[in-house]
Amino acid sequence: MSVTTAIELISRGTTAVPAPTSTCSPALARDPWAFDALPMPEYGPGASMGDTAPPATPRQGELPEEYRTASAPDLDRRIRAAKETLGESVVILGHFYQRDEVVQYADFVGDSYQLARAATERAEAEAIVFCGVHFMAETADMLSTPQQAVILPNLAAGCSMADMADIDSVSECWEQLTELFGSEPDADGRQPVIPVTYMNSSAALKGFCGEHGGIVCTSSNAAAVLEWAFERGQRVLFFPDQHLGRNTAKAMGVPLEHMPMWNPRKPWGGTDEQTLRDSRVILWHGFCSVHKRFTVAQIDKARAEFPGVRVIVHPECPMPVVDAADEAGSTDYIRKAIDAAEPGSTFAIGTEINMVNRLAAQYPQHTIFCLDPVICPCSTMYRIHPGYLAWVLEGLVEGRVMNRITVADNVAEPARVALNRMLAVRP
Repeated sequence: MSVTTAIELISRGTTAVPAPTSTCSPALARDPWAFDALPMPEYGPGASMGDTAPPATPRQGELPEEYRTASAPDLDRRIRAAKETLGESVVILGHFYQRDEVVQYADFVGDSYQLARAATERAEAEAIVFCGVHFMAETADMLSTPQQAVILPNLAAGCSMADMADIDSVSECWEQLTELFGSEPDADGRQPVIPVTYMNSSAALKGFCGEHGGIVCTSSNAAAVLEWAFERGQRVLFFPDQHLGRNTAKAMGVPLEHMPMWNPRKPWGGTDEQTLRDSRVILWHGFCSVHKRFTVAQIDKARAEFPGVRVIVHPECPMPVVDAADEAGSTDYIRKAIDAAEPGSTFAIGTEINMVNRLAAQYPQHTIFCLDPVICPCSTMYRIHPGYLAWVLEGLVEGRVMNRITVADNVAEPARVALNRMLAVRP
């Protein structure tokens, strides 16, 4: 049963829904276009609904009525017909966290690292329809050819974590760190600070890293990227996800006392000069609201109810959760671990619910469940719906490109430098 179907049944009060039988918000049962016309931008119901969306958050215009009122079978027919007509001129990329009703149409499904590579390998396609979130579509635009149009079916599919670090705040932090450390390399040629941005960030921040000798990372290659950065720098400024930075550096042997937090809302990031001088990794005050939901208590409960359960969590989870789990790894790591397991294995997974449910359906020989008993998907991934996909695909059939994502050349050029460094660092 898909997450969307389960939410619909729960909202109707049916008794036919297997556990879990609750969601984090009743509003998840509403169609995503219900939130397109709200007076202020918001991420929508789901894990990020408590996060504040910046005023500049992209807004989606009104979806034409024919797509809002179409039945699921009608949308399915229209999407498949459009795909057949377009053929190899269009490629659809789908993130692991995307809802089943959308990801079923993807030509390639993967995590942000894999999708970044896929965007470079579809040169024959005239259009790349990205069923993910805004920063992913930006990355695809920068890595694809200039002739290719990258399309995000719903412009409101952003990322609350990515919005926690903006170019102005990071630039201000950099100025203060440069004032403290200077800009001259040490005797070994290492720069005072190397900026590292997680893939979950704006094109502007990727460009910032490219301009300042830095690099992009994903959860798949974060350790390899930190090794790359330590070879070139005395310390790293890691943004926007504090948990991925902390968990990765800790596993590499960096002491916690050498990983201060930089809170952009506080003077000098809320820390002090000596702490910064002693630092190896300066962590940005950002986080993923999906992975923040997982707790040690959930792990304890899973182990009590399923002796021998194998607990795997995403490294965006808080450190105590990662420490309590058996393993931590990217979405692709989780998928590969389940694929390689002996039949009859039991897994408790700490990542987005759509992916966990999909894995449970794909591997019926195992028992697979989400650590969080409440259905609470990624708010912004959930803004993509088959109605939007049908709309952009039929537009392409008619020769119209809707919701094209483009990155200005002055940003894209340095960002590609940082992205290509990332692609060259294999996990």
